Amino acid sequence: MRSFFLTSIAIAATVVLSACGGSDGVDFAYPGAEGATLAYTQLAKLSNGTEVRNGGFGSAMAKHPTLPGHFYALTDRGPNAATAAGVTPSGIIFVSPDYTPRLGLFKLNAQGQVELVKATLLKDRNGRALSGLPNKSFGSTGETPYLLGGGVVALDPDSDGQTGFDESGLDAEGLVAMPDGTFWVSDEYGPHMVHFNADGREIARINPFVADTRNKAGRVLPAELSRRWPNRGMEGLAVMPDGKTLVGIMQSNLYNPNRTAAGTTDITRIVTINVDSGAVAQYLYRQDAAGLANSEIVALSATKFLVIERDTKFFGRDTGTIRKNIYSIDLAGATNVDGSNTALVSASGGQLVRDASTGLLLNSKTLEQVIKDEAVGTDFSPGWAALAAQGIKPVTKTMVYDAVAGQKYPHDKMEGLWVIDANTIGIINDDDFAIEPDGQGGVRQKLLHTGKADANTLYVIKTAKPLF
Repeated sequence: MRSFFLTSIAIAATVVLSACGGSDGVDFAYPGAEGATLAYTQLAKLSNGTEVRNGGFGSAMAKHPTLPGHFYALTDRGPNAATAAGVTPSGIIFVSPDYTPRLGLFKLNAQGQVELVKATLLKDRNGRALSGLPNKSFGSTGETPYLLGGGVVALDPDSDGQTGFDESGLDAEGLVAMPDGTFWVSDEYGPHMVHFNADGREIARINPFVADTRNKAGRVLPAELSRRWPNRGMEGLAVMPDGKTLVGIMQSNLYNPNRTAAGTTDITRIVTINVDSGAVAQYLYRQDAAGLANSEIVALSATKFLVIERDTKFFGRDTGTIRKNIYSIDLAGATNVDGSNTALVSASGGQLVRDASTGLLLNSKTLEQVIKDEAVGTDFSPGWAALAAQGIKPVTKTMVYDAVAGQKYPHDKMEGLWVIDANTIGIINDDDFAIEPDGQGGVRQKLLHTGKADANTLYVIKTAKPLF
């Protein structure tokens, strides 16, 4: 699609914004083209020399509602890696199984460096520190939690008798900072949307599981969202300007109704839910290729959002096309494909029906199946045409920034997005605590093409045209 945004590379010079001071009266500056690295401490040093870093603040990012030069950043479930191929049952290696996901408040200083102001541990409604271990009942991913070096995790953090699991555990990925000081976080397990108070204690929850008594009364996500890939759940979270409507984006296509039937395609979903009324809507997003990841969403207006769409490749390390893109999307004109859209169902003449478990079906197939089954090789256009014939249109999208072309973005996971003002955005990467799988059941240092260990790095980008 033709881009109407022209962007520069990351700001080439550090300029002190003397007119923009924080509440402490200290002026701040944006980082230069090399970005600003977030500080970390050493969490562990492994026998192979790998340093596990206690940082990991890159799974999501949010603008501070009132303080200029300040932002929040979120960790995920902690340092982990997939098990080696052939391990049965497959699962996830938890390098630090007692790790607690946390929220960091950061600020820019006058030199354009990033300083950690405060780290807040996430807690359940009883005040117990959460773990990043998987859920067993409400949001199971089917992942067996392993220790590094072998053996299954034996911790029982929620004391329910299910060792290795935590029913309130979060693989946190999406973040909204509310004006009242509270936070909403989305995750890759349930997916869950969890409301935390300013001290990090859970005060409400919304997920696809009607039987979960922790859910805010009358608020439930569509059941089909629970059919997400393991480790590819609700990767981004935003709130509309009304302050009441949460907007979540799924990272990749759902395994709907299952992995074999849905395959790996270019369809993913956006869900909106009004926290006051419980009203839900869903919209389709068409990715540029199968298996890509939508890893952030930020509201610009009631219908327009910025979205990160990326692959998992490193510039300079991997070959082929490398994608690290930011798109502007618009829900206006897109079709609400939630089963509650009775007008859409009625207009189909019986071809569209609602299934309580898998959502809308077109001639007995889920929307994900339609895209897969109609494909010609890797061309998914026929499936999208079949949906269009029923009046189903995805959101429109327009390129805002290509980070590979703009700055040779060196990281694999661009995951955080900070809309600073109409012409300025910040992006941050998930460094995975500076580790990656070694392919043999262990982990190694996660290195960039420069040979340096990956680190959470903030880049600030100027857009040639205003975003809003």
